[in-house]
Amino acid sequence: MENDTPGHIDFTMEVEQSLYAVDGVIVVLDGTAGVEAQTVTVWTQADKHNLPRLVFVNKMDRPDANFDKCVDDLKSKLDAKPICTQYPMKNDNGQLGIYDVITLEQLSWQQKDFGRLYSIRKLESSDTLRELQEKRNELIDQLSGLDDELAEIVISTESFDQVSNELIGQALRRATCQKKIVPVLLGSAYKNIGIQRLMDAVIDYLPSPGERNQIYNCFGNDLAGKVFKIVHDKQRGALTLVRLLRGEIKRGMRLTSSSGHAEVVSKIYEPLADEYREVSSVQAGDVAICAGLKSTVTGDLLTSSHSSLKNAQKRLLQTRGETTQQKDVDDDEELGVCQEMFSIETQILDAVYFCSIEPPSISSQTAMENALKQLQREDPSLRVSYDAVTGQTVLGGMGELHMDIIKSRMLSEYKIDVDLGPLQIAYKETIESPAINTLSLEKEIAGSKQNMSITLELINDHTELFSLDKSPENVQNLNALRPRILQVVRKGAISALERGPRVGGQVVDTQIRLHNVLIGRGTADSFIMSTAAQCVQKLLGTCGTRLLEPIMAMQIVAPNERISGIMADLSRRRAIIKDVMPKGDKNRLILVNAPLAELSGYSSALRTISSGTASMTMQPCGFSEMNSADESLAVRRAQGLE
Repeated sequence: MENDTPGHIDFTMEVEQSLYAVDGVIVVLDGTAGVEAQTVTVWTQADKHNLPRLVFVNKMDRPDANFDKCVDDLKSKLDAKPICTQYPMKNDNGQLGIYDVITLEQLSWQQKDFGRLYSIRKLESSDTLRELQEKRNELIDQLSGLDDELAEIVISTESFDQVSNELIGQALRRATCQKKIVPVLLGSAYKNIGIQRLMDAVIDYLPSPGERNQIYNCFGNDLAGKVFKIVHDKQRGALTLVRLLRGEIKRGMRLTSSSGHAEVVSKIYEPLADEYREVSSVQAGDVAICAGLKSTVTGDLLTSSHSSLKNAQKRLLQTRGETTQQKDVDDDEELGVCQEMFSIETQILDAVYFCSIEPPSISSQTAMENALKQLQREDPSLRVSYDAVTGQTVLGGMGELHMDIIKSRMLSEYKIDVDLGPLQIAYKETIESPAINTLSLEKEIAGSKQNMSITLELINDHTELFSLDKSPENVQNLNALRPRILQVVRKGAISALERGPRVGGQVVDTQIRLHNVLIGRGTADSFIMSTAAQCVQKLLGTCGTRLLEPIMAMQIVAPNERISGIMADLSRRRAIIKDVMPKGDKNRLILVNAPLAELSGYSSALRTISSGTASMTMQPCGFSEMNSADESLAVRRAQGLE
């Protein structure tokens, strides 16, 4: 399956989801720019998913392309071990061709048919051939240090010349699948140069579906499929894209998701670029597009039944040598264990912007809420919440472009012309000092007496959200609490951290410690949750909070003569310059961290300062405390006073 992922930082989640559906990746570099900021991001994501990869150096037909610099960038910036299987060549007319290091051949493309055909010429005795033979020997030498089978052949033959092309290809495949090396190829996608050989390399060097995801062998022939994307089709409705890891999925089949929902597949489609062809079944290793799934969300594992999921879990534990005996575990908890073992553990980035969203009329409110639910199924990085204070629906997202696309999709796909409020920075809050408080509440609801007393403490700690006091006077009482009641208290207390007292930001780096709790007989769970939440809210008001603002890591490339003006502008934006380094002969690369609040319209400002010669990329890199003056200004802006 070909999966072309978006490069804009606002859509990092699109890349993250797609990596669950592939067995290997092709990282495309700009031959004129080398490794860029977003390249580092997607490379890190591929590392996280343990994916073997190829590198394709694109735009090598341009006169300013530099293949050697791209290879050096792979070593220095990504700590990779690149193995160059090709090198560029240009004829007298400047037309790009390729030297194949393994076969010692020259490949030339015909431009009259848009690169569909290419010719192969075996190199004869020449300086070029001798140079390529040296590079071939270097390649074998590098591979033999990583692959034992190839090393034995080299030692037995005592010559690099006796190593066949097939043996080199097999060693490349083994080393690539083991993620010891990264084969590097080149070409020009626009002119279709090198694309045929790139597709061959995918088959030759990257693993087949059966060689990866060994953890799912515990399912045997039972169905196991990962949901990695949900899209909305105007005619077919919501379509769920599933990568089949084991087993077979059929039309009309009943499924169980790892989130506990029962589903029925009404239709199955096979993806053919932007077209869908209806099929009756899909086998393991392929991607199925399923229609009719109502509750499944991105990240779910689909199985044929709940028992199939539990049996797979038991087999997996047995293969790991772990015990399958669990004390006092009900079905819901056991399902949670299964979900934790097999679910997609997508790290959803924190929203950096939020804004209110309003329907064009009251009659459109329900339609808007349903549309937002569907969009959330498709896009996990979109946050939708209801602000009880203002009575508004609030969207959280990754950037201005992200929000604009949500608004556009609401109109084009759901015919709802929503209004978005002004974008606000998604500040977070953290407590200034520890505090402890006891709250006792007693109330009669519908003739039933509700009473509860709870003692909670807030402390600065980012390791866990909720803990129990271990002091001797409290430990016996807390151990006597039923686990279900403890979960209700925990849920209520943590919910209060979602909205801080200063600007309504999420409270982070804060731990809630339960010291004591007394609950009257017959007290409802809702009353318990409410009391715990009120206690935390009072504590937040007592200890006070500080604001944390989102920080963006930027990379700016600009000509040498424009650097001073850019640096002066950055200093006015409370930016921290991390490094300034040369990039080519005439440009410099500025690495800088700056508050998001100071970067509104910065791309336009950068174009003005540099007369359009500078470029930039940015991505979130965490949150930072603010000084009192900047904090006061942020609070006034959040309240609409600035």
